[in-house]
Amino acid sequence: MQKKRSFFERLTGGVHFREDDDDSFEEESRELKPRSVSEIGKPKDWMEEETEEGQLTVDVYQTPTDIVVQAMVAGVRPEDLSINITRDMITIKGKREENRSINEENYFAKELYWGTFSRTILLPQEIEPEDAEAIEKHGLLIVKLPKIDKEKKATIRVKSI
Repeated sequence: MQKKRSFFERLTGGVHFREDDDDSFEEESRELKPRSVSEIGKPKDWMEEETEEGQLTVDVYQTPTDIVVQAMVAGVRPEDLSINITRDMITIKGKREENRSINEENYFAKELYWGTFSRTILLPQEIEPEDAEAIEKHGLLIVKLPKIDKEKKATIRVKSI
């Protein structure tokens, strides 16, 4: 018969261990700590590489005429950046390549992100994708997205043919 877990055990994922109940402890720990296929049979290494795509950190703000997206892309060549813009969304993708001239066993710490990254941002207002511009200055990517002026009016003349 299983005892109901306490609030603390449910909150932390811990289990109550009694020495006379070894079999039930193993069953509960297997249920509480499912392992992914990649973890099975493979020891966890602190230098292990991530295979997932990184998420680019951004600042998004507005001026009276533009929505501006800024992102740090230091170490990324302009040809390794891809920016796709629609009227209500921007996607920035890129790849930062690592210099592999240093052996893995010579690292003490390895915190910099290397590999592919991307970020998709839903814009708070429609923009004009054709008039957007992107510049990179000292590792800072600045994308200016001109807002659509819904208040703008134009008067046209009717021509007789």
